[in-house]
Amino acid sequence: MRTFSELKKIFTEMCKVFTEKGSIIVERLKGCDVLEDSQIVELFFERSEQALTELSEKYEKSCSKMAMNILGNREDVLECLNDSYLALWNKIPPQRPENLKYYFYRIVRNNAIKRFRSNTAKKRYGCYDISFQELEECIPSERNMPDSELLSEVITGLLNSFLEKQNTVDRIIFVRRYYFCDSIAEISEKVNLTENNISVKLSRMRKRLKSHLQKEGIDI
Repeated sequence: MRTFSELKKIFTEMCKVFTEKGSIIVERLKGCDVLEDSQIVELFFERSEQALTELSEKYEKSCSKMAMNILGNREDVLECLNDSYLALWNKIPPQRPENLKYYFYRIVRNNAIKRFRSNTAKKRYGCYDISFQELEECIPSERNMPDSELLSEVITGLLNSFLEKQNTVDRIIFVRRYYFCDSIAEISEKVNLTENNISVKLSRMRKRLKSHLQKEGIDI
């Protein structure tokens, strides 16, 4: 049985996979009169507070939803977003992200995970821990891979290759469940499949992931 801390480490690696490889599937933002990401980045370089306003209008709704799925508490989500805005303000400049959306998503999610870990110690759980429980059956134990750096490299590469082999719908379902921590009902609505179909697909994908890792010599 893997410990909770082991699963958190693995799940953090999944975060890297989904962001770095562009596998995150997000809803398209509706509406017009919003700045391009490159224009928002320029506002950051000008140290204009309008950059934060534009960023908020464009991405706060989806980021709030992701943070809420992890934290399950509105007050924590607001604090997480405030920390993330400040972090982004301090990072740009000097950094100039090529993809502002994924860059900000990663900051928000990492901050949400840090706050979740603190809340876990206080017995305040969001639905993030449910994802750990579901993935426990197909993720290698740290005891089987004592080298944490090797674990990170191997898991990152194998998750990438696994996701690339899935069809588009399955990939969306997997990412929405295990990156954004969406509920089965929410995923069902997004992809227009029944909740039972979503549950079955997730179960089958976890089995395929386990088989994929075992074929690559990973002891589950």
